[in-house]
Amino acid sequence: MDTLELFSLKGKVAVVTGGGGVLGGAIAEGLAGAGATVAVADLLPDMADACAKRVTGAGGTAKGYLLNVFDRATIEACRDAVVRDFGRVDILVNGVGGNMKGATTSAEQSFFDLPEDALRKVFDLNLVGGTIVPSQVFLQAMRDNADGAVIINISSMNAFRPLTRIPGYSAAKAAVSNFTQWLAVHLAQEYNQKLRVNAIAPGFFLTDQNRFLLVDKETGKPTPRGETIMAHTPMGHYGAPEDLVGAAVWLASDASRFVTGIVLPVDGGFSAFSGV
Repeated sequence: MDTLELFSLKGKVAVVTGGGGVLGGAIAEGLAGAGATVAVADLLPDMADACAKRVTGAGGTAKGYLLNVFDRATIEACRDAVVRDFGRVDILVNGVGGNMKGATTSAEQSFFDLPEDALRKVFDLNLVGGTIVPSQVFLQAMRDNADGAVIINISSMNAFRPLTRIPGYSAAKAAVSNFTQWLAVHLAQEYNQKLRVNAIAPGFFLTDQNRFLLVDKETGKPTPRGETIMAHTPMGHYGAPEDLVGAAVWLASDASRFVTGIVLPVDGGFSAFSGV
């Protein structure tokens, strides 16, 4: 077999939730570049459509869909529409997630003052609504695929070592990693040994959700937290969205066909560095 053919996604249909965002969009475009037809699902249809347009402009096949992880009906409607449009689902990337300022400790807001509703929303965004429910819904269209199917969850460095100031996000991402391993075993034992579930754990990528913690709004220079992160990242820079593409294509393709239940760091060496 041609080694490069192992990485081909030609003939596969991939759904990327949160595909209208920066990181999800990069993954969606990367999967399309490997040959997949991509359903870009997002809370903001205009963003999903914009990503799909970039894919089609590059010669791929994609379409945008509405999906709200807090509303199961929209997830089910998205699944049904994708199956109606493309006939099947082979790959699901659970790309929705993030932190909230209200669930973050600071000089103005101590741990004891964190609002319960903000913590619950972060947990729901990343774990229940962002990962578990979409897996339940889309697996109904994937579990009987004769040639198997793939779920890729998005974990975080916080799942390995919790970071200061973001207790809800750290706990939620640790739960995503645990759920990834649980679901990998459950699906292989109970349904189909060709159903694979893995996760990517990104290191530090500048996004709208974490910029306020890492970059000083007034000066544009790194905050003390940002400086500490760079000091503990051996490669010395933040990740670019495209840095997630290789990992996603590998996990989605037959190149990783004997890989399930892993959490793959893409972090510039952050998780390997002891600080000394």
